[in-house]
Formats: sequence, structure tokens, C-alpha cells
Amino acid sequence: MIRTIFIGILAAALIGTGWWGMNEKREKEALLVAHENDFQRAFHDLTYHLDQLEDEIGTTLAMNSREQLSSGLANVWRLTSMAQNELGQLPLGLMALNETEQFLHHIGNFSYKHSIRGENKHPLTNEEYEQLRKFYKESGDVKQELRKLQANALKNQLKWTDAEAAMLSGEEPMDNSIVNGFSIMNDKVKGYTETDFTVDDTFSLDVDEKIAKQVKGKPVSKEEAAKIAKKFLDLPDSMKVQVEELDKGVSYDGYSLAIEEPEGEANIYMDMTKNGGHPLWLLQSRPIENVEISLNEASYIAKRFLEKNQFEHMELIDAKQYDTVGAFHFVPVENDVRIYPDAVYVHVALDDGEIIGYKGADYIVHHKKREDLKPEITLEEAKEKVNPHVEIREEHLALILNEDEKEVLCYEFLGTIENDTFQIFINATNGDEEMVKKMESAEPVYDTM
Repeated sequence: MIRTIFIGILAAALIGTGWWGMNEKREKEALLVAHENDFQRAFHDLTYHLDQLEDEIGTTLAMNSREQLSSGLANVWRLTSMAQNELGQLPLGLMALNETEQFLHHIGNFSYKHSIRGENKHPLTNEEYEQLRKFYKESGDVKQELRKLQANALKNQLKWTDAEAAMLSGEEPMDNSIVNGFSIMNDKVKGYTETDFTVDDTFSLDVDEKIAKQVKGKPVSKEEAAKIAKKFLDLPDSMKVQVEELDKGVSYDGYSLAIEEPEGEANIYMDMTKNGGHPLWLLQSRPIENVEISLNEASYIAKRFLEKNQFEHMELIDAKQYDTVGAFHFVPVENDVRIYPDAVYVHVALDDGEIIGYKGADYIVHHKKREDLKPEITLEEAKEKVNPHVEIREEHLALILNEDEKEVLCYEFLGTIENDTFQIFINATNGDEEMVKKMESAEPVYDTM
């Protein structure tokens, strides 16, 4: 009898220990998924902002007014601050990235000093213009290295948590593609010209604060968030979804989701607001070996995805092919006016047409009904304000956000200077040059073998 009782107690203890171990394992896996989501978001934001940095530096060289040159340099400063912040969010603390950090710091110092100096009273000297051209070339080099790393990470499903573990192990030589990629990028910037500017400040991206203030709706539960994610991506109920609260460091309440296919071939990561259950971004990590569909066909798939999710009157603004992925930029059109603040980005796998990327935070924050979208100056009057060296190819009406985050109706001109293409926005009320952007050229296909 005593033996039976003892065996029963021992069995209960073993069952309890097993349950505790399984629960600990689940919690650990959920924490790893949350960390991976944060690292993935910071990395892809870093890549995006370094893309923008090169374009913004190049854009200042095409500007026609000193006022716009000053605001363009302010944008350069802001982008370097964002990139520095995102670099700091990655688990690279054990690496010596001094060259890359100093490179961003020097560009930030240069652009900040000249953006606040007032270019009407103190225009750039010839030497300073030459420095800006060097920054343009150097930022392009860094962008290409980071693009190679991004292409390799997407193709081979590289995980940041693996890179973090490799660095913590302290093994030499380091055998991790992400760590090696950043080491190569850091070596790339060695020898770049240093500057003597000492202005230091920071600028933080305020999208989180905008989401916290402006996104309304009934709070959704974790179970409801999982259902919304499946419906958004048209996934079967058999898909397993892990839902966790976003870190407290984020300004808004939201969820971080990880969706695993039953076969275990791919994971989909998504962030969603708690209020209203709005998907903010998603990324699917899976190998994409071959191109089976055209970029044009993929653009229709992306548009149908948006239409299915109630994005109305969307127009394709730009399409790029990055290796085996199609990247598409959409904006809504109201009364023949492109609404740029409401931008949406979609990535499509070119092997089977699956949606593998989405970014809709701008749309969620800014989308509303606009009433007054009528220009006060004519198209010909606006054309006279464009740099005469620009050969105009297209023209549209467009609504953009100015430096004060105010919506401004503009004439949009797409034009070229030699082999570069630019977007030029002329204020449709007073004829001021509001913004100039350099368009990205075709992306090379990287060898990630």
C-alpha cells in the first residue's frame, strides 16, 4: 500500500515537472520570437533608411533653391539619426562597428550644421559641395553592402537570434553570415574622409507616437488578433499563430505575431495595433530560389491583395525587383490627386506570387477624406519653377507632407538629369519648391551563394 502511494506521488511529481518544463520552453520560445521580430524590424528599417540617405544626399544636388537645400540637409541629418538609432537596436554590441558609427556621425554633423546655418546668407562653398558629393558616393557604397546582406538574409532565412548567440559564444573566427556581413560593411567605410564638425544631436522617428495618438478602434484580444492576421493574409485556420504583447518601449499598445506554416517551411512575422486590430507590417522569411513570374504580374497580385483588404483607389507609384522579390509602392488617388501620406508598400515573392512583405503604418496614421484639392496656380506656372536642367517626363497633382508635417497640394514632376531621375514637387498654391527626391535606379541582383 505504502509502495503504491509512493509510486503515485512520484508519478505526480514527474508529471508536474514535465508540465513546468514544457511551460518554460513555450515561454522561452515566445521570448525568442519577440526578440527576433524586434531585430528584424530594426534591420529592415536600417536598410530602408540607408537607401533613403543616399537618395536624399543626391537630391540636394538637384535642388534649385537654397531654401530647399537647407531642408534637404535637415532630412539627411534626420535619416542619419534614425539609422544610428536602428543600428543601436541590433544585437551587435559585441562587434566593433566604430567606422560605420563614425561615418553616420560625420554625415549627421555636416548636414545638421548646414541645415541650421541658413544657406541664403551662408551658401555652401565649393569644398563643402565636394564633401557632399563624396558623402553621396560613400553612402551608396554602404547601401550596396547592406543590400547584399539583406538579400542573403531573406534568401537563406538568417536569424538575428542566431547571430546574437554566435557573438555571445566568443568563438573565433566568427562563422555567422549576419556578423560577417556587418564586418565587411564596417571595413568598407575605413578610409572615408573624416570631417571636423562637432555638432551633436539626435532625432527620433515619431511614427510610434502618431499611432498612439491617432489610431482608434475597439481593442482586440490576442485571439481576435490571430483571426485578423489569418484573414488579412487569406490563411487557413490550421495555421498556428503566436501572439505576444509588444514591448513597453513602444508608444502604442499592440501585438507581435509569429505565424508558422504546418510544414514548418516558413515563418511570418507581423505587428498589429491593439486598438482596431490594424496590421502595421509583416515579413515572411523563406527561401525564394527562382523567378517564375514577371514583375508586372506580381504588381497585379499586390494590388489585388490591397483591394481584398479594403484599400480603395490605390495606384502603383513605383516597382522594383530585388533579386527574387518584387517591391511595390502604392498610394490612393482622390480626384486625380496622388495622396502620398497614405503610402502602402507590398513585397511579392517572384517564385509563386505569395505576399511576403507589407508596410502600412503610414496609411493607418494618415488616411482620411480630403475636401479641398484644387490648385491655385497653373501647370505652366509650376513648370517655370523647376530647375531648367531637368528634362520633365511626367506631371501629376499630388498631396505631400512638408517639413512641418502639414499636408500641401503640389504639382509633381518626374524628370531626368543625365542618367538620374528625380521627383520634384512644386507648391500648387504659391509655386515654392517643396521637395525634390532622387528616384532609385534598377537594383542589381546579388550573388548570395
